[in-house]
Amino acid sequence: MAAPGSAAAAGSAAAALVQYVVLRGDLVRPPRSWPLGAVVAQGCHAALAATHAYRQHPDTGAYLEMGGAMRTVVLEAPDEAALTALAETLKQHGVDHQVWTEQPEDVATCLALRPYPKDQVHQYLKKFKLLK
Repeated sequence: MAAPGSAAAAGSAAAALVQYVVLRGDLVRPPRSWPLGAVVAQGCHAALAATHAYRQHPDTGAYLEMGGAMRTVVLEAPDEAALTALAETLKQHGVDHQVWTEQPEDVATCLALRPYPKDQVHQYLKKFKLLK
């Protein structure tokens, strides 16, 4: 077992960092039927916005240093109401995140958390399933 504060312990902590992205699943289904690429782009925008907004946070720096080992989990909110409720819950609990709103339509499409240790935020996200 690595000693606390050692390089191995630091690497282990960084390995536990996850960035969660939550996309609206209803956007790809009728009646909206957005192209898959457009919805993926929304998730990319949200992830970058959250990373940029919280770029000074030590967890964000550690996550970016992971390079190809970064871990992102993409979840599905069934609709805008569920996404908005999640955003409010995160706000109430002080969880750093960004909601991406597509313009000029003014439609909230997704949100992304800054990178977090999974155990700090999983409780708020456990009801959402992986995006399929």
